[in-house]
Amino acid sequence: MNLQRQVIFWVGALIVFILFTWILSDVLLPFVAGIALAYFLNPLADRLESYGFNRLVATLLVTGVFALFFIAVAIIVIPLLGSQLFAFISRIPEYVTRLQQLLLDEAVQDRLHALLGGEKIDLRKTVGDLMGQGATWLGTFLQGLWSGGRALISLVAVVVIMPIVAFYVLVDWHRMVAKVDSWLPRRHRKTIHGLAREIDAALAGFIRGQGLVTLILGTFYAVGLTLVGLNFGLLIGFGAGILSFVPYIGSTTGLLIAGGVAFAQFWPDWIWIVSVVVIFFVGQFIEGYFLQPKLVGDRVGLHPVWLIFALFAFGYLLGFVGILLAVPLAAVTGVLTRFALKQYLASPLYTGETRQSSSEKSGRR
Repeated sequence: MNLQRQVIFWVGALIVFILFTWILSDVLLPFVAGIALAYFLNPLADRLESYGFNRLVATLLVTGVFALFFIAVAIIVIPLLGSQLFAFISRIPEYVTRLQQLLLDEAVQDRLHALLGGEKIDLRKTVGDLMGQGATWLGTFLQGLWSGGRALISLVAVVVIMPIVAFYVLVDWHRMVAKVDSWLPRRHRKTIHGLAREIDAALAGFIRGQGLVTLILGTFYAVGLTLVGLNFGLLIGFGAGILSFVPYIGSTTGLLIAGGVAFAQFWPDWIWIVSVVVIFFVGQFIEGYFLQPKLVGDRVGLHPVWLIFALFAFGYLLGFVGILLAVPLAAVTGVLTRFALKQYLASPLYTGETRQSSSEKSGRR
């Protein structure tokens, strides 16, 4: 009965949390982002505190440096990327028309047929269908941006409210942790502490490690594509780097977009088109064999498929707030699932030791 009451309590708490998050998802964004920022900056504040700084002074220094960095990025990088984004959107119809003309050209089809081999395919109907679907998707996407005025309001709220929330959470971090710790059931406190440490290790390792991977890959792609001379190479490169927060998604998306732009821009000069493709293959090689093993490693325990599912599921349900919550909830779910599986494998339900011992006792009698 005690176990049943605990299960009912935690399932009810989970349902209340989901309903609360779903109902207030439109106003939670700056608060969730502020708490995430405080979690990210807490080790720096702890390090300064260990050097003798007061917690308030350490928090002011950490948040102040972050604010200066954010302002510098907003002044230097964001306007440049923003201008490239608007120019890229305005030129999408031109690129689509150019690609359609190239793919329907007989000379291009002959060359592709010679390179790929196989039976020659009439691309007219296929390309027409693809371009029609692409135009429909693009129209829906732009319409969503146009009608999503709340996104701009949320962005302003994030810029204004997020640093304030992060500051207060960072100042009271240890007191809040101690208060939550005092609420834990004493009988299971040691187990909960172990799970919390494992969740923290997985979450911190992924966010900080994968964040560094994202920064390195974004810089590599942006510099490489810009040196090649690709139009909007800075925007495409940084975009691919940001999307690399989910392993393999960024490089694949960046390759498709950059390949399409390169094909429309450089054809029939194959050297530069191949150079764009090589940049992404080199980036994928560096990510898979150097950055991921060194900076993220296997201790995180977040499989890419599970992470992609979590991002899509929570993003669909809760919007951008869901995307922010996807990684922490995926880490928590992964740790709890491994713990539950470990408990099951050690339980009599799996081993059958209780049944065996009872049968042995009856045999002795």
